[in-house]
Amino acid sequence: MKKILVIGSGFAGLSAASFLAREGYDVTVVEQHNIAGGRARQLKEEGFTFDMGPSWYWMPDVFERYFSLLGAKRSDYYDLVRLDPSYRLYWPEGMDDIPADYNELKDFFEQKEKGAGEKLDAFMKQAAYKYETGINKLVHKPGQSVTEFLDISLALGVIKLDVFTSMRKHVAKFFKHEDLRKLMEFPVLFLGALPNDIPALYSLMNYADSVGGTWYPPGGMYKVVQGMYDLAKKLGVQFLFNAEVTKINLTGSIATGINYRNRVSGKIHSLQAAAIIANADYHFVETKLLPSSHRSYSDNYWESRVMAPSSLLYYVGINKKLEDLQHHCLFFDVDFDKHGGEIYTSKKWPESPLFYVSATSVTDSATAPHGYENLFFLIPVAAGLEGDTEALRKTYFDKIVARFEDRIKQKIADNVVYYKSYAVSDFVADYNAYKGNAYGLANTLRQTAILKPSMHSKKVKNLFFTGQLTVPGPGVPPSLISGEVVAGEIKKHFGKSKIAAV
Repeated sequence: MKKILVIGSGFAGLSAASFLAREGYDVTVVEQHNIAGGRARQLKEEGFTFDMGPSWYWMPDVFERYFSLLGAKRSDYYDLVRLDPSYRLYWPEGMDDIPADYNELKDFFEQKEKGAGEKLDAFMKQAAYKYETGINKLVHKPGQSVTEFLDISLALGVIKLDVFTSMRKHVAKFFKHEDLRKLMEFPVLFLGALPNDIPALYSLMNYADSVGGTWYPPGGMYKVVQGMYDLAKKLGVQFLFNAEVTKINLTGSIATGINYRNRVSGKIHSLQAAAIIANADYHFVETKLLPSSHRSYSDNYWESRVMAPSSLLYYVGINKKLEDLQHHCLFFDVDFDKHGGEIYTSKKWPESPLFYVSATSVTDSATAPHGYENLFFLIPVAAGLEGDTEALRKTYFDKIVARFEDRIKQKIADNVVYYKSYAVSDFVADYNAYKGNAYGLANTLRQTAILKPSMHSKKVKNLFFTGQLTVPGPGVPPSLISGEVVAGEIKKHFGKSKIAAV
């Protein structure tokens, strides 16, 4: 039985490990933290339960398919509740709750702009095609060769996929009202770039939002991690926690295993393997775990990449309940493009940032003590920023709390009983994240499919990569698919490889 090592237990790592175990491989996941999940870890403090990273559950069909392919049912591992409204948007003037029901959403569009309801139908018809093609075909390609895309249905549909039109131009063809444009542009922010730079292919995200719906697993997003972890163990995957990989061992161009340090005892151990999958940060693996002679990409290559943002995060508990608060709140009450420019162009700390608030306790009382509220604040910031100090974080926190209080017409500053900040330097320290990024590479046209860092090392024959810095890209559903795809590449590798089993 061939031994496969997976470095990192994020969504993609758990996925890859499970699909390989399902095929009969001997799989061990090596994780430096004491729990699974990577950036989707859970924080429990003083009666509050926080998801440390992802907080949106979109594309439920991808999760259902994942569990089904592994011989299980999602419902055996966690429940789902559809949020209605899906989320709330705060504008410079006023606010809007976005209804979950599609017909109600059409009415909402019509109220904003005459004729926009019918235009939404036309927009969604195109988005549905992109979703079907993108999720069922494009994202399942390993991105190793352009020949993967010599698919007659893809060739015939390339115009319909809008890969050469920007999301901003695409949205503007349908809607004139500024609020509607911002509403339709916002989902691509999950892909790590501005609407001007994201191909209109990704209007598939609007379909995921408006038709697929916004959901919540009671207990938090970590319930998804726990479900995947439990299923992986059931399939035979073994886990080593508190195990920090320090080196990938090589014989010529073949990886023979790893060295890792036990973070509790400090002792160094070794493991052998027939192949290795890295779910850790791609840049870190190449620059710290491999000799320079075995790197696929140069420093100049990485420096030229467009990184998705990092984040200023705040995990906050307050000792009272808030009235008329939604689970997801997006504060678009300042200049959208100005903040975007500060992330991608000038790359500086923002003057007046957009921000997001998740209040899981609105839906799930178990995430906070009785009568208390659980609040998660997020400010997107440029990757690679310097000067990430606790004083700076507190300054931004005070700014956004003041705006939050002003818009919800309730005070919280004096009711904070738990506070923890998390930002650029923490992403580096905890995840070895290149430039402290939070979401990987931006999904720009020049960083799509075969133009992403390769899933298969160009210098080490049995070293593979999965996760947000390779195919298909950032986001939880793409990470599940990334793990599935790399497992398929491992199978193909051993189908033609003469490497002996370890």
